[in-house]
Amino acid sequence: MNKIMVVDDDQNVLKVIKMRLEANHYQVATAFQAAKAVKIAQDRMFDLALVDLKLRGENGIELMENLHQINPEMPIIILTSYGTIETAVEAMKKGAYSYVTKPFNYKELLQQIKNGLESSSLSKVTDQPCNMVKESQGFENIVGASEKMKKMLEQVVQAAKTDSNVHIYGESGTGKELIARCLHETSPRKENPFVAINCAAIPETLLESELFGYEKGAFTGAKQSKKGIFAQAHTGTLFLDEISEMPLTMQVKLLRVLEETVFYPLGGEKTIQVDVRIVVASNKDLKKEVENGTFREDLFYRVHVINIKLPPLRERKEDIPLLAGHFLQKYTKKMNKTIKDFSPSALQKMMLHHWPGNVRELENTVEYAVVMAVQDVINEDLILSSEEEVNEGLKCLKSAKEDFEKDYLVQLIGLTKGNVSHAAKLAGKYRADLYELLKKYDLKPIDYRKK
Repeated sequence: MNKIMVVDDDQNVLKVIKMRLEANHYQVATAFQAAKAVKIAQDRMFDLALVDLKLRGENGIELMENLHQINPEMPIIILTSYGTIETAVEAMKKGAYSYVTKPFNYKELLQQIKNGLESSSLSKVTDQPCNMVKESQGFENIVGASEKMKKMLEQVVQAAKTDSNVHIYGESGTGKELIARCLHETSPRKENPFVAINCAAIPETLLESELFGYEKGAFTGAKQSKKGIFAQAHTGTLFLDEISEMPLTMQVKLLRVLEETVFYPLGGEKTIQVDVRIVVASNKDLKKEVENGTFREDLFYRVHVINIKLPPLRERKEDIPLLAGHFLQKYTKKMNKTIKDFSPSALQKMMLHHWPGNVRELENTVEYAVVMAVQDVINEDLILSSEEEVNEGLKCLKSAKEDFEKDYLVQLIGLTKGNVSHAAKLAGKYRADLYELLKKYDLKPIDYRKK
């Protein structure tokens, strides 16, 4: 049942709206003062709020901004009279979902509420896979609030509903296996096995027996039969990492299994039939590998049904403070150390680094800093102390200015733990102007608050 908060200084209006909404199966809380509304929002989570633009002696837009500090994702519908429609439009520019004029057309109000809730549900869809990734898989959840990560996770959600083969493409260290596990955990196969193999880590002479297994006596040293990973992954998901490194001779055999879903173990006379969902990953462009003759074209079209590209860390720098904080928490707990945070200069150094090793490099950097730290704050001298910053060349002024502005905002909102009022004071900006800048770069204060 969706929870809605209604704020209006007219007690009669509150009663009527509450009655109408409850009759339509919504759970409703009411407030006739801004301070009470803020207190209620701090104590409980709401799916949507209705806020009167002209509260007695108080500003509805200011209340909306305060509510968005608590929950930036909550749609807020402004209640207004005909004489203040222009102000209501201004409220929409500052983050309101929509507005409804008094006296109410309750059919229209209910439709606006329905639309607002549906819009909010779509924006939250990417949270679903994140929460299902288990801690044992390397992350408590997938950390990231950037637009690129959200779009990628939306693809994961859609792909998880099907049994189609998936190709995950991304640079080393971007978390391809994590996404593959996430895909499995959100699919109908989640109760069945997830089996992973790195094609580059196994010698060609052993790869066939690893994939398909073998019977006792199949070769010297085969003292007993062994199940291959295809059989182990039956009814579940098989993840083939670095598939671009698979030898051409094995690519032929893999293609046959994908086409026929049956195979012979080494030394076996009976076929084994399997039902597996195939997810592959590579840090090379498979299309180019096909052009170079190192990857079979027919196999490419078999595994490249759904393509999910993981963005490198340098393209989602707004996620760096979140990831760094996550790894700090992970390793301080693991090493039983008390470290509160990174210094602003340490955070800045991380923001300016190119991160060729992506998330894996960032995790290693934070782990090293936690090991070596002797104070309760990690300073910049412990961050990338042995690395030389790479000169990426001179950018155009507009691009350089935007990069600086975004990096500055990420550091600012990270430093203030998502407190926009505090951030505005530090930056010497009006709070409304700061909200506009945060919106420009799709930065949400709630993502930077301590859990």
